[in-house]
Amino acid sequence: MKLYKSLILFITLSFSIVSCSVVKLEPIEILTFQQKLAQLFPNAEITKMEAKDHFTKAYQLILNQPLDHNNLNVGTFKHYVYLSHADIKKPTVLITEGYNANPTTYELSKIFKGNQVQVEYRFYGKSRPDTIPWQYLKNDLAIEDYHQLVRKLKTLYKSKWISTGISKGGETVLIYKSKYPYDVDVVVPYVAPLINTQEDVRTQNHINTIGTEECRRKISNYQRLVLKNRDSILFKITRYAKEKNMSFTQIPIEEALEYAVLEFPFSFWQWEGNCNSIPDDSASSRELFEVLNSTVGISFYNDQTYDDLLPSYYQHMTELGYYGFDTSTVKDLLKVVHKPTNLRFAPKNIDLAFNPNYIKEVRDYVENKGNKILYIYGEYDTWGACAPKPKPHVNALKMVLKGGSHTTRIKDFSIEDKQLIYDKLQNWLGYSVKIYPLEN
Repeated sequence: MKLYKSLILFITLSFSIVSCSVVKLEPIEILTFQQKLAQLFPNAEITKMEAKDHFTKAYQLILNQPLDHNNLNVGTFKHYVYLSHADIKKPTVLITEGYNANPTTYELSKIFKGNQVQVEYRFYGKSRPDTIPWQYLKNDLAIEDYHQLVRKLKTLYKSKWISTGISKGGETVLIYKSKYPYDVDVVVPYVAPLINTQEDVRTQNHINTIGTEECRRKISNYQRLVLKNRDSILFKITRYAKEKNMSFTQIPIEEALEYAVLEFPFSFWQWEGNCNSIPDDSASSRELFEVLNSTVGISFYNDQTYDDLLPSYYQHMTELGYYGFDTSTVKDLLKVVHKPTNLRFAPKNIDLAFNPNYIKEVRDYVENKGNKILYIYGEYDTWGACAPKPKPHVNALKMVLKGGSHTTRIKDFSIEDKQLIYDKLQNWLGYSVKIYPLEN
């Protein structure tokens, strides 16, 4: 018994001595937000930017993005991403730009007062290599850019994710949704086409039927007036080009004029649709030129824009599809462009074979399985002719603004329609997400 008591005493004393010893704790490392980004993207150049609107921090990230995610040995390119931070508990809006990226606060980011990740499309803007390796300008590789980026950022932003984009960027949103359906919670493409062929006839059908017959006659008459006043308008284009320091070596000025005339009906309905703005027979050559320049933009055909848009035309001619031109109303007045085609603006001496199945597969997915997609369109917009048509069983919402154009946004809808949009977003994202209605 004494031995047992002694053992208990020994154990108690030993425990007391050990419990009184000083335990050294490792220091807790508190990282700044920029340091957390650096951990996620250790090889990126991260630069602090000015935070605007509701954001508290903003950064430019230059990633060393693989040219080919399936073969990392072929090299990388500099890929620009703009991250604007509000709160890790807030939703995050991913913007898939269709072209270059200019940092700005997008409409959905204002609606949620959330975080924003704006991604420049590979090989556009600052993300363009000096020499473009065309074989890596594929939609699937661009989608993988977004997927890998989202996968990493989700370790920081664990709330809801919404992807959005405008026009070609909206098309990219739909492609992304079809390839990685669960990367984000809700998808909001603005004025996004899904084009069937290299020259989709639906755009021309739209041009031939939208608006009034009188308005369509005014458009045809205007096209003819411009070509009948060819010499005086060519003089004005030449003078304008000199003033703006533009060169036209790739697309000579006379060819540019004819393409601009053929483009006019498409651009008119895409951007404006105001029939009162179309000049009639009493218009001067100056008025004819000014309307052509404001609607189509003669700068669209100058050397700088030609070069800037080479990646776009490559994608349209190989995977995305585009539209054609109707010469029927002006055929007798054309001197240069007898067989117009957008292949004229694509890169030369490379394979431009069109893959007809790529967008077809995307369309099949979003129309039959594309849940939680909010589509925004304008009634007059020519690209609306190529909009997806979700089946009745799909949990999606398609909003078309009467008289709207390619500039249509949520803010342009009526109070009642905006509320319908907010209610649908709330339903899809859950009531833990707060929505801040746009100012009317």
